[in-house]
Amino acid sequence: MSSAEVLVKQALSLHQQGNLAGAETIYKKALGVDQNDFDALHMLGIVNAQRGTFEEAEKFLRKAISVDATVAPCLHNYGTVLCRLGRFEDAIESYDSAIKLAPGHAPIYSDRGHALYELERYDEALASYDKAIGLMPNFADAWCGRGNVFYSLMRADEGLAAYDRALAYSPNLANAWLGRGNIFRGLARHDDALAAYDRALACKPDLENAWIGRGDTLYNLKRFDEALGAYNKILALKPNSETAWLGRGNALCNLRSFEEALAAFDKTLSLNPGSEYAWLGRGNTFADLTRYTEALGAYDKALAIKPDLENAWIGRGNVFFAMNRDDDALASYEKAIALRNENAEALLNKSQVKLSLGEFDEGWGLYEWRWKSRLFTSPVRNFSQANLLEAGDVAGKTVLVHAEQGFGDTIQFYRYIAKLKERGCDIIFEAPPPLVSLFKAQQGNLKIVGTGDALPAFDSHCPLMSLPHFFKTSLATIPAQVPYLFPASDKGDVWRSRLGARSKPRIGLVWSGNPKYATDARRSVPLDLLLSSLGSNADWISLQKEVRDEDRNRLAPNTPIVDFSKSLNDFSDTAALIAQLDLVISVDTAVAHLAGAMGKPVWILLPFHPDFRWLRDREDSPWYPTARLFRQTHDGDWKDVVDRVFQHLEVFKAGLD
Repeated sequence: MSSAEVLVKQALSLHQQGNLAGAETIYKKALGVDQNDFDALHMLGIVNAQRGTFEEAEKFLRKAISVDATVAPCLHNYGTVLCRLGRFEDAIESYDSAIKLAPGHAPIYSDRGHALYELERYDEALASYDKAIGLMPNFADAWCGRGNVFYSLMRADEGLAAYDRALAYSPNLANAWLGRGNIFRGLARHDDALAAYDRALACKPDLENAWIGRGDTLYNLKRFDEALGAYNKILALKPNSETAWLGRGNALCNLRSFEEALAAFDKTLSLNPGSEYAWLGRGNTFADLTRYTEALGAYDKALAIKPDLENAWIGRGNVFFAMNRDDDALASYEKAIALRNENAEALLNKSQVKLSLGEFDEGWGLYEWRWKSRLFTSPVRNFSQANLLEAGDVAGKTVLVHAEQGFGDTIQFYRYIAKLKERGCDIIFEAPPPLVSLFKAQQGNLKIVGTGDALPAFDSHCPLMSLPHFFKTSLATIPAQVPYLFPASDKGDVWRSRLGARSKPRIGLVWSGNPKYATDARRSVPLDLLLSSLGSNADWISLQKEVRDEDRNRLAPNTPIVDFSKSLNDFSDTAALIAQLDLVISVDTAVAHLAGAMGKPVWILLPFHPDFRWLRDREDSPWYPTARLFRQTHDGDWKDVVDRVFQHLEVFKAGLD
């Protein structure tokens, strides 16, 4: 035995004990004796691969192969190192050489399948995995590889079956649990995905892609705090994970921690200046901050990198829409639709532009895409009965109409119930519980049920806001007869007694909406701005059900606004109070709709970019004949709006005398 062979034998003993540093030192001593010692070169390649220094590993293995190209394990190991370096074509060549020498060795075929998979040569990858399984039917790694191919081909059932086979042979194979999680995430089976990722992490706590999958699943569930925790876990393990920084930015943006989100996107771009998704995230963050010029610049950067990035076109359209640049918004949405003609988000957003412009023929039809949009918040109702839009003649049938979206939407489109009743059908109307008592006080021989209550039998169903499309509503055919909602008579007596004799005009006020609403900050008026304009020549009545803590502190006895919020248990109370007033002044909330539906004079204060129902550039509303619209002329400028309201208020009060 040569001295080099003796040294290699000593090194192998240390290597088997896990002493990589000691083994490496002695392998190198062997090379000092014989620079072409194959075993020393081969084992130094393995040591460096185990350490993760793949470029060094590649050098030693390449040298070993130049010494002896007939050793299949060395060629196999060289292929694996080349894969880790992203040199997949070269890896396949090395695997093929190894297979010629060892055609019955299943792991070579499996690893060859991995390389082909990375090159997206899926049919060849499957054939290679099949060859491995033919040689070793219980080879879990090959079954897992098959699962990965089927996942990429979006063949979910076959993918799950392959992962199940892998786990039957190796229950703790982390990558198979990871693959199951990825398939479940793609199927929106979020609970199953989380369970699979948790199993993967129990098997391998530092499996980066399982943490990423877990974070992305939690993000899709809108559990943004938990998603942020998952991304932070990755960064604790791998501080320069581009994917984790990107996920962190998206989670922080949704948590409205905008400056931190921008910092996370900047970090992503420092790691990868060509990350189109980081530019997209920056655009979304700037859009939420209403920094529209910067948002457009970021979207343009994303599109310069990836011109077919649908969400960047949609984001660009959203910014233009928020700026009331409707033609530019439509052009951007059309770009997204051209890339994918069933792009629900782009089609839904296009519908809102069309509806804002009064182009109802196209707008209401496009609005049906809301049910396929991942951003739409109302749940899809999967009834076995037909949707009214497809049900045909409903005479003599029972139709379930179910409310969707907000209280204001329900009040506004309730008007269509009477119109549907004219078709000779019986109607069950499912409404949110705070509106049930109000609707039960109306005439119309309807069955009113609260959301979540047991439903009587019915023949077909319809979401409430699909009725304008069903009736082919145009601007000229809006059913605008008011009042169509009335207060309960018994509650009217209560409020008449409570308010006492009228000595001044009674004016109801609503200055803020639900703070959980995404754009509430833009539609709400600072209370102090109103207080500075209120005089003593009117009785000012708060119609706010929810009063924010900071506002409640301002509604002290020395302010002119009377706060009845604790007495407004539901909308039937609010309606009875509105009936005693001369005028309602409200931002765009459900109270504005209720006042309009009752035929009460209502002045609605609108942001620069209002909801689609208020149309464009008009002071009246075809939905509510008694409404008057006061729009911001400059984005965010409520003072001008309030000044105009109180100028017109003097004329209104004079008309009451």
